[in-house]
Amino acid sequence: MTKSARKSRRPPPKGYDEVKPTLDAFAERIEELSGVSSEETTWKMFQLLHQRSRYIYEMYYRKHAISKELYDWLLKARLGDPLLIAKWKKQGYENLCCLRCIDTGSIGGKTTCICRVPKGSMTATDDDVKTIRCRPCGCRGCASGD
Repeated sequence: MTKSARKSRRPPPKGYDEVKPTLDAFAERIEELSGVSSEETTWKMFQLLHQRSRYIYEMYYRKHAISKELYDWLLKARLGDPLLIAKWKKQGYENLCCLRCIDTGSIGGKTTCICRVPKGSMTATDDDVKTIRCRPCGCRGCASGD
């Protein structure tokens, strides 16, 4: 059982055994990265946290493989990001990488992060389109139009 899940006061609901191996694999990979400090490692950590939240989202909203009770328990145990998942349900944000990319206050007053701009609408003068990465999370493009 992951550290976050162990901290929860309530025992896991029915169905947790089905998602436990995948969540444990995420926890193991996150634990491996936690000791190293570099920008690349931070990006990998963001990606793993994103993937874990996406897994929970997919299991509940797309595949209907877990119950509402288990979904709520996973979010309360901090195994998924409820704010990010809430954005994924909105049109235009289905592929959002992190909440920092849409927070105009955290990116110096700009309207949107570079990873939110569809690659097709970038011009050749916009740096090298293939190497553009979001500074906070390392995303290479999460616009719905990509």
